[in-house]
Amino acid sequence: MLANVSDRLQRIRLETERHSIEGDLQLPLDGFRSRLKDFFNAHANDFIALTSASIAPLAGDGPPAQHEFLAVSARHIVVIVELDAPGERPQPSAESQTGRPALTS
Repeated sequence: MLANVSDRLQRIRLETERHSIEGDLQLPLDGFRSRLKDFFNAHANDFIALTSASIAPLAGDGPPAQHEFLAVSARHIVVIVELDAPGERPQPSAESQTGRPALTS
């Protein structure tokens, strides 16, 4: 739940040298630090709090672990990508889950 009505949740994916992490980041709706780039520039030495997070090893050895809360050291982040907002996530299709087109009757 949002702590402040002037905040928004942004779904992001980030990578460290060893892990791929996806989660929701709380950002201001507008103004300074409302852009992902500005937020991370201002918090370069902090831990970044993510909710509804998943973490998976980049080596692919094991399934992703799910966590309600995850704190990531900003110093270890190599790549950050903005994804859609939490309420706007598309549902995976049968094709995206299997890699093949869904069969229709």
